[in-house]
Amino acid sequence: MKITWLGHGSFRFEIASEVILIDPWLSGNPMMPETRRAEALQGATHILMTHGHFDHTDGLVDLARETDLPVSGMFELMSVLEAQGVTVAHAFNKGGTVMLGDVAVSMVPASHSSSMAVDGTQQYTGAEVGYVIRGDGHCIYFSGDTTIMADMAWIGEYYAPTIGILSAGGYYTMDMEMAGWAAKKYFDFKTVIPMHYRTFPALEQSAEVLEAELPGVRVIEPQVLEPIEF
Repeated sequence: MKITWLGHGSFRFEIASEVILIDPWLSGNPMMPETRRAEALQGATHILMTHGHFDHTDGLVDLARETDLPVSGMFELMSVLEAQGVTVAHAFNKGGTVMLGDVAVSMVPASHSSSMAVDGTQQYTGAEVGYVIRGDGHCIYFSGDTTIMADMAWIGEYYAPTIGILSAGGYYTMDMEMAGWAAKKYFDFKTVIPMHYRTFPALEQSAEVLEAELPGVRVIEPQVLEPIEF
């Protein structure tokens, strides 16, 4: 399995027979070079969305039309995208699990907000979410944009993920200290990868605090388009 950061909250998962893009903000993302867009898209089979904010969805409609990749996510967000000509595979909801090839994707709660600009007006796009992704013998918790929440307790106990990809930039989500506290309190991760940081000056620029909070855990500061292999 390979996990590749595309900058900010965007990721590429090569898992089992699938190549899944999560929140692929490839147009306008300050951390994602436009010249390397083809690398991010190579072999992609599916797009998975956590919520509607611009730093997750800008360029998505054009991308989905261009590649004809099916998109899955929260029912309301999928309804908005489908009305714009996007091919929707799964418009599901929290508690639901869908199969993307041999990969099981379970939608879990997050605590944030979700809206999207449609024809110049911000439109509500349903609840913000995270995902538990299972395949190739791995179980991954992808937090999406969130703060600490009590739901992490049952997510950690029920799914027992060993890899955590956690929003940790602060200002809009948990910061590094909070993400570290949540990881210790609710999970038994072997590996933690921070996200939603380094993009803008208001966000955390380093994961040193997170690493200090999690002795014995492999904390990986991802680099754009450098695959992390498991």
